[in-house]
Amino acid sequence: MAKQEVSGGARAAGGHPEGGALGVERRSIDFVPPEERHGSVRSLFTVWFGANMQVTTAVTGALGVILGLPLPWAIVALTLGNLLGAVFMALHSAQGPKLGIPQMIQSRAQFGFYGAIVPLLLVVLMYVGFFATSAVLGGSALAGWWGIGRTPATIIVSALCTVLAAYGYRLIHQYERWISLIAAVGFLYLTYHLLTGHHVGRVWHSGHVGAGTFLLVMAIAATWQITYAPYVADYSRYLPETTSVRAAFWWTYAGSVIGTVWMMAFGSVCAAVAAKSFEGGSVSFVVGLAGPHWAFSLIIVLGIIAVNVLNLYGMFMSATTTLTALRPMRMSGGVRLGFIVVAAVVGTVVALAASADFLHNFENFILFLAYFLIPWTAINLVDFYFVRKERYDIDAIFRPDGVYGGVNWRTIGAYAIGVAVEVPFVSSSFYTGPFVKHLGGADVSWVIGLVVASVLYYVWMRPVARRTGDAA
Repeated sequence: MAKQEVSGGARAAGGHPEGGALGVERRSIDFVPPEERHGSVRSLFTVWFGANMQVTTAVTGALGVILGLPLPWAIVALTLGNLLGAVFMALHSAQGPKLGIPQMIQSRAQFGFYGAIVPLLLVVLMYVGFFATSAVLGGSALAGWWGIGRTPATIIVSALCTVLAAYGYRLIHQYERWISLIAAVGFLYLTYHLLTGHHVGRVWHSGHVGAGTFLLVMAIAATWQITYAPYVADYSRYLPETTSVRAAFWWTYAGSVIGTVWMMAFGSVCAAVAAKSFEGGSVSFVVGLAGPHWAFSLIIVLGIIAVNVLNLYGMFMSATTTLTALRPMRMSGGVRLGFIVVAAVVGTVVALAASADFLHNFENFILFLAYFLIPWTAINLVDFYFVRKERYDIDAIFRPDGVYGGVNWRTIGAYAIGVAVEVPFVSSSFYTGPFVKHLGGADVSWVIGLVVASVLYYVWMRPVARRTGDAA
């Protein structure tokens, strides 16, 4: 179990972190003590089901067909990628109840107090990108529904996300619970009309099955799941410390896989039966499946908010972790709100500037993320499950002079090598590695990065953890 000797620096001022569903969360990156834990592990299902039941997920699934796979093979590749990628994100989720701290601040135990800034900066970039891409779709849905310009519509959607993120953990869980139910009913209706209103059989075998393309689509789906890894534990850290790893894993895994596979398969079918219509306006196409109706526009907007509030909350957490490492500060309510507002403004500005050629840019973006996130997730999970085996000095994570040090060069080395060995195997529109041709265009870089970073970290850090008493 994690050590829980926590100094004042690891605690937030102000007593209990929340006051009911409508209470503003007072904690940020600090440790949540046992007496403040609450909630049911089953809530993890609705958080991750609700976050994935939205149009951005469908747009990602459409890439399987757009890249050239026949519809059934696209669905198989997307399903396999999600089944594999969700293993890693769910393993991260199980860390939350055991440690009681946000996901990325726990990286200080591997990278060091200052060394953790390296993956943190990359993760902040990820949040900005995902917030922007979802905001584009949310703005489109609201603009079509209300008949207003895309710019004010995008700003309105971002503002609603800001309010939810400001209230924090408990209200986010409540929101995701209701969205899970509403989105499930709405998309069940839309899925029925998609399958019965279009000749799916005619496009079932169109396209060509290539091993390289199949593996590329698998990589896209796996990356979708792994990009949740840097903040998945943020939504399980308030659960009672007695919550089992197995329960946290399976409730997270089931919610994320079921929601994502459904929406990605939905997007693949949309792209197969109406490629031009879907690519030209994915939101308007989905809304119009059962006849344009305000209820479906509302469901799409609410779904975008459901995932984007997670991106915004994670952006705030990661930015706070980075800046407090460089300059200690008291995270008062005003400072916390300021961080959230600034993060929302940055993400919204990017969204307004990057709406053109959306699908192409989005494909490049999520593939780019994988090359940096895979080695990080490998190191973090190997440390938690195999090197230190849940044994952490939480107090030391908040101090640069703690047992984890300022910079762990062994970890930095394993991470850098993990990223470097991926480069020859990268297959993307902006760069193709020299070994990709021999693999039929397949992108297997993420598998290589995962294995190399895991092995190097374990070999280099296991003896060190034993000497410091962290290893079981």
